[in-house]
Amino acid sequence: MSDVRRPGIASRGWILLAITMTAPIVSFAQGSPQVPEHASAQSYGAGWACDPGYRKESSACTAIELPANAYMTNATFGSGWECSHGYREADDACVPIAVPPHAYLDSSGDRWRCERGYLSRAESCLAVAVPPHAYLNASGDGWECLRDHREVGETCAAITAPVNGYLTNASYGLGWACERGYRASGNSCITVEVPVNGHYVDEDYGSGWKCNRGYVAVTTACGAVKMPQNAHLDYSGNSWECDRPYRRERDLCTSPH
Repeated sequence: MSDVRRPGIASRGWILLAITMTAPIVSFAQGSPQVPEHASAQSYGAGWACDPGYRKESSACTAIELPANAYMTNATFGSGWECSHGYREADDACVPIAVPPHAYLDSSGDRWRCERGYLSRAESCLAVAVPPHAYLNASGDGWECLRDHREVGETCAAITAPVNGYLTNASYGLGWACERGYRASGNSCITVEVPVNGHYVDEDYGSGWKCNRGYVAVTTACGAVKMPQNAHLDYSGNSWECDRPYRRERDLCTSPH
């Protein structure tokens, strides 16, 4: 049997060294990005950003032209500047906001508002013409009539409540309502005639009365509810329904069997 010798540790080391020396060397180093003038490399990742007062155009940073009465916004979009308080942008410039008489510059600094008692119209403030028996509204740019008057065109006409009536503060309807026990009929308050077995109801519509429980309205009177056998008054008390298991057929309660 022939004597076959296996390569030892030293032999295998020479083989690995030879392979390593003959293999191509791969470089993992990468070049840093080129940072243009007036720019700074970002603190994280690759890339760069323009310094304040400059904007990115292609691969360079160009200076932002700041007009008079403006300030830099450092935004990456738009013009990069905004007009100062009291000025507005017009043709790449900042021009003063023209405040008309009886107006003031609002807190935003880029528009004006009319003083109380004046109304904005076009580029001016017109005085609110308050008619007699009226007052300025809460916003101060209009008027409202006093409680006993109502708006009719550009004036406030007096509201006259009829006998047994009183003025309301509503801007709709008649402007007046009838006292308890009366109801409106045209421009008057007439007495509500409550029939026997009825009671008064304080409503602005209807007859002003309703029948008591167990009675039903018949024209201007309250008649007793006529119930057949095996029936009872319903929830309203002014009609009837059949006891279970009976069912209604016209004016009777019939058995289901």
